Amino acid sequence: MTASQDVLGEVLADLRAESAELDGLVAGLPPTGWAAPTPATGWTVAHQIAHLAWTDQRALLAANDPEEFRREATKYLAGPDAASFIDDGAEEGARLPQGELLAHWRTGRAALEEALAALARGVRLPWYGTSMSAASMATARIMETWAHGTDVADTLGVVREPTDRLRHVVRIGVRARDFAYAAHGLEPPAEPFRVEVTGPGGQVWAHGPEDAGCKVTGSALDFCLLVTQRLHRDDARVRAEGAEAERWLGIAQAFAGPPGGGRERRGAPAPEGDG
Repeated sequence: MTASQDVLGEVLADLRAESAELDGLVAGLPPTGWAAPTPATGWTVAHQIAHLAWTDQRALLAANDPEEFRREATKYLAGPDAASFIDDGAEEGARLPQGELLAHWRTGRAALEEALAALARGVRLPWYGTSMSAASMATARIMETWAHGTDVADTLGVVREPTDRLRHVVRIGVRARDFAYAAHGLEPPAEPFRVEVTGPGGQVWAHGPEDAGCKVTGSALDFCLLVTQRLHRDDARVRAEGAEAERWLGIAQAFAGPPGGGRERRGAPAPEGDG
């Protein structure tokens, strides 16, 4: 087994674990639980799971038939429903009976894992932002599963212990820096930033050159909540050194697509829109 296959296997194992944790939160919910509103305005718990199932299916299509994925993506992104087709997918799935929706999500994520594991080394998958390797796609699925799982946990009043799987969310949040600028119509800085955040076990996850002029430090959990737009900048235990680093933290997003509405400061009502 090659080093790249080892990395992919580790990421897929973490994706499986992240999905299982969220699955455990929703599997035994009564219908009222599935219908409970989450912090994303207009989205119930069912919408959150339906969105993950829909996105897994799109990723599976990208892995199995990249040309068809490109045709579908072009049609939606250039059409009149460009701003809503992702929400429409969640809405459609949320109308399914809860048992059917849960089975759909489970089947789809298992099929995606199998497809990613089978991809030839070096293959890149098309996506809505930029093409990705199999490991990067699995990392993106961890990020999405963790972020939407956070919405579900908050709705149910469940406090989840952060895990080392946050390192994947940190990584994709850092790598998506320039995309976040572009999504806001801004020119990204030419210089890389240094990001040093502390994980749940006290470990430091670092990205970027040590002598970078702009630096971000603080809690890995809060950084992840920030780049998935689950926490307002003013509430994040994350420090920025340099004006450009501070500007990035105000617009950061680890997900593809247009900027979301983010979260209001704690204690304020949630805004419309989400990532």
